[in-house]
Amino acid sequence: MSTFGSAESGSIEADRRGYDRAGAVATSFDVEAIRRDFPVLDQEVDGRPLVYLDSAASSQKPRQVIDAVAGYYLRDHANVHRGVHELARRATEAYEGARARIAEWIGATGPGELVWTRGTSEALNLAAFSVGQARVGHGYEIVISEMEHHSNIVPWQLLAARSGAKLRYAALTDDGLLDLDHLAGLLGPRTRVVSLCHVSNALGTINPVAEIGELVRDRTDAIYILDGAQGVPHMRVEVASIGCDLYAFSGHKMCGPTGVGGLWGRRELLEELPPYQGGGEMIERVYRDRSTWAEPPHKFEAGTPNIAGAVGLAAAIDYLDGIGIDSIHRHETELVAHAVAGLSRIDGLRILGPAGIERRGGVVPFVIEGVAAQDMGTILDVQGIAVRAGHHCAQLVVDRYGVEATARASFYLYNTHEEVERLVEAVANARRILME
Repeated sequence: MSTFGSAESGSIEADRRGYDRAGAVATSFDVEAIRRDFPVLDQEVDGRPLVYLDSAASSQKPRQVIDAVAGYYLRDHANVHRGVHELARRATEAYEGARARIAEWIGATGPGELVWTRGTSEALNLAAFSVGQARVGHGYEIVISEMEHHSNIVPWQLLAARSGAKLRYAALTDDGLLDLDHLAGLLGPRTRVVSLCHVSNALGTINPVAEIGELVRDRTDAIYILDGAQGVPHMRVEVASIGCDLYAFSGHKMCGPTGVGGLWGRRELLEELPPYQGGGEMIERVYRDRSTWAEPPHKFEAGTPNIAGAVGLAAAIDYLDGIGIDSIHRHETELVAHAVAGLSRIDGLRILGPAGIERRGGVVPFVIEGVAAQDMGTILDVQGIAVRAGHHCAQLVVDRYGVEATARASFYLYNTHEEVERLVEAVANARRILME
């Protein structure tokens, strides 16, 4: 567990200078132009300009995404695949075009490897059900970690309960990293699933997923699954080079609509796995006593899908691609370095997660001795600053580090260094108020 400094908060300008000396490099990243694309940011809360630092929970949406969704409903809406009329053709073209665009974005070999879901949680539930049916039985083992979001714990608990498999947890180090030695010791011939987060939503830890993939392949025949909810929005992801078998993600964390996401899978694995739900679209032929399934990915997509969500997510990816995911990641890293430098000067404040900025995504969780995280979040809100306070659907993490909850600031492409300075000043003021 990382603790940065213990001195009382100094000047914000001093924090910024310290950050600059650490190696910040000016770039052509035009954050003010980006902010103009996000109407929601142009408002006040309690008379102060909104500072939105909760993108790990859900990102804001640019006009381009809003316009794409509205345009679909205004001009092109119909059900997909089955209709022969013009609107059905347009809707199908937009929907399947979005699938192809997103598959390209994550480095899939083709759109047939991308299954639409409502988001990461549904994608992981699909994986647990279908992989469980095909590969997991009594006496086998499922390996996850103490770092996981509940969406990557509970589905595996349910599978273990119904199959008789054993669920095993890889430990975390004191500074918020996955203990790779402990993980390696859990892997063996009875391991059937290894499911881990790419980036921790509660700690910000970026896991070495390609290295872990080699470890899994060397020691097991397991299916290697990644929760990419905090990965795809913030960094370049090439699923083939990672070496995973399934990769789950959500649209709403990457400037897209809520209620849409995906599960990428190796084509041969998707062909092997049984369907997750039954209904329209996922069948090839229905008989009285049995049914046969459509080819992947449609085999896993029962019922009318979130067509507008897919259209909006494709627009979000076009938007992020236009800015450049590497530039976005670099900008976030600079913001995080600035935030850590400033917050660490506040007396009694403890930052959880990796000390090395290169191992941390755009998430900075912190606690102050004697101050409840919910109280901190409430006082920050009065100052117009939106952060998340709680266990972040990762109760094993807060248990591991001996806290009840954290306040979590999370950054994205539209945040600025001036907002970081407002955060640091507001936290210092909140501490003084709450400790009086």
